Amino acid sequence: MSEFMDIVFNINNLTATIRMAVPIALAAMGGAFSERSGVVNIGLEGMMLTGAFSGVLACQITGSPWLGVLFAIIGGGLVGAIHAVLTVGLKADHVVTGVGINILASGTTTWLMQVIWKRKGTSDLVAGLATWSVPGLRDVPVLGTILGTHSPLVYISFLLIFLGWVLMFKTPLGLRIRMTGEHPEAADTVGINVRAIRYFCVILSGCLAGLGGAYLSLAQLNWFSKDMSAGRGYMALAACIFGGWNPLKGLGASFLFSFTDAIQMRMQTSKLRIATELVQMIPYILTILILAGAVVRSRPPAALGEHYESGQTSK
Repeated sequence: MSEFMDIVFNINNLTATIRMAVPIALAAMGGAFSERSGVVNIGLEGMMLTGAFSGVLACQITGSPWLGVLFAIIGGGLVGAIHAVLTVGLKADHVVTGVGINILASGTTTWLMQVIWKRKGTSDLVAGLATWSVPGLRDVPVLGTILGTHSPLVYISFLLIFLGWVLMFKTPLGLRIRMTGEHPEAADTVGINVRAIRYFCVILSGCLAGLGGAYLSLAQLNWFSKDMSAGRGYMALAACIFGGWNPLKGLGASFLFSFTDAIQMRMQTSKLRIATELVQMIPYILTILILAGAVVRSRPPAALGEHYESGQTSK
């Protein structure tokens, strides 16, 4: 029992939680923007995976990890654009399209990895992003250990999440986004371009998920591996719903998921005699339980998943 408590209440767990929450929180914010506008986005997993692959490929070609990050954002945004064209433009089923994007991203990145690097498992090593050590903060007891030294994408992501919250809840554009997801007919009546808002939000969600993918491949690791997103896109969707489609609350939910992930990683190397397979299931079981509870208790945007054409009613 004491060893289990040492595993849970460990400062290294908190540091790992910060690191592992970033890709989930970024994709969760992307999901919040997409779904606040009325478009269900189950394709976050595929967008994140595409971003991770694009970042490594661009980094290998250019030698610059920052250009890799840029191309990861572009790659995720392009997949987001595909989702937007299919759901907003062609009025395809949102859930089916999202699942299709995830399957397409997994198969395409695996195939391209074999074509480019002649391997099925991992790509070549590339130059990753160096860590930042924040002067002053790193010297603060405890807090400096947890927050003082991380990848620059950690600090950038936290800033982006705060700015995303401001955009969604404190600006006229955010009001238009929320109105589009709640009552597109009313939004259309007052002159808001519902289609343009939805296109913008879905593409933005792809860019944010792609940035989360870049963090996986260029900050946590320095290579791309098959299906390296490992369900984080689905965790992000759960965090988005559990957080009430709010970027800041989604960040809090992402901390919860990543904390359990950090615990299961430490449990695998501990002396506790628990089957590895059961330990690895902990974060995913938590995701399912939280998602099930959140779906029952939360109130999604009223027009979420509904198609809309200007001058017509939702259907």
